[in-house]
Amino acid sequence: MKITEEQIQYVAKLARLDLAPAELAPMTAQLDRILTYVETLNELDTKGIAPTTHALAITNAFRDDVVKPSLGQEKSLANGPLQNGEAFVVPRVI
Repeated sequence: MKITEEQIQYVAKLARLDLAPAELAPMTAQLDRILTYVETLNELDTKGIAPTTHALAITNAFRDDVVKPSLGQEKSLANGPLQNGEAFVVPRVI
């Protein structure tokens, strides 16, 4: 067995999970099966295989950042219903 009930209780406490005593045995068995499977994956020879974050080759679809002149304060405020020359004037919320 790769994991014990005491380790399950310790991890449950760290995760702030309240496991009932009846849940400990099934949880231990399930996590033991998971850890056994991971151990079989660790036996595979992965030397020479580049790490990937995605199974498919994905390229960035975003455009390049290009510096352009901004709109300007006067033009930005022009379409607002009420402004004070520096910002939009809105009703107080609080």
